[in-house]
Amino acid sequence: MSGTVATPVRPSLAHRLAERGIDRTLWLVVPGAVFIVAFFVYPFLYGLSLSLTPSGGDTCGAYSGVLASYHCFFADPFQDGWGTIGKTLRLALPAALFNVVASIPIAYQLRGKFRGKRFLQTMLVVPISLGTVLVAAGLLNFAGRSGWINRFLLLIHVIHKPLALVNNYWGVLFSLIITGFPFAFLLVSSYLSGIDPSLEQAAALMGAGWWQRFSRVLLPLLAPGLATTFMLTFVLAFSVFPSATLVGNPAGSTRVIALVAYQAYAEKFDYSLASAIAIVMGLVELLVVGLVAVWRSTLYRGSTGGKG
Repeated sequence: MSGTVATPVRPSLAHRLAERGIDRTLWLVVPGAVFIVAFFVYPFLYGLSLSLTPSGGDTCGAYSGVLASYHCFFADPFQDGWGTIGKTLRLALPAALFNVVASIPIAYQLRGKFRGKRFLQTMLVVPISLGTVLVAAGLLNFAGRSGWINRFLLLIHVIHKPLALVNNYWGVLFSLIITGFPFAFLLVSSYLSGIDPSLEQAAALMGAGWWQRFSRVLLPLLAPGLATTFMLTFVLAFSVFPSATLVGNPAGSTRVIALVAYQAYAEKFDYSLASAIAIVMGLVELLVVGLVAVWRSTLYRGSTGGKG
């Protein structure tokens, strides 16, 4: 008795697409995709095309070609491209590094439960709600030549003349630290809360002291989160603009790249040059973030034993 071989049923197109993750739920991606295209992709492409169509005005009239605006930014003595990039990095890198490093011991100490913990956390986060302008005004009142800090130091005869703490590099750096620290502190605290406390307790049972527990257990687990925190705080600090003008020296030591782009846009009305500077600014940020991301990929990437 011979049997018949059943012909396999070919799955429908909808079923085959669903196996590849293509189904009706993809419609949920549409609003996000439209938002990204409208507010990120299109502005970037428009700015890129604008930077490649030099206006030929007074600012960069001596330069020709498609890359004239970029050539002008790096070659023109007034734009001082390399100099402005260096000034911005000298502000953003130390500020981001300090905020990340300073937030580690504070977040570590605030892991436990004690009276007044919420009050301390609130006080540490309050500066994030002040805004750059209010922080700058406070710095001018506290750290200016006639501010409270200088008056107190003169009163106790620690100094003989007021210290120059604002309207220079240090004023902008202090502003970036004040406004950026709460952001770094919140991120580091969230990463620390994701590490299972039993890992540290197990190390203590094996005889490890607090420094060994921190350096050999917590820090390796926390390092990827610290790299991410540094990248985010660096991007926040690299785009410094109000602080460089209010508590810095915008014509000298704090003439950052964002200020140069603003001058090209609002004072020179050279939109091609302003777009070129903005593109360069983004590339520098991507370079630093990319280097940190590559270093982060070499760190521990397993489970932290908790919710992180």
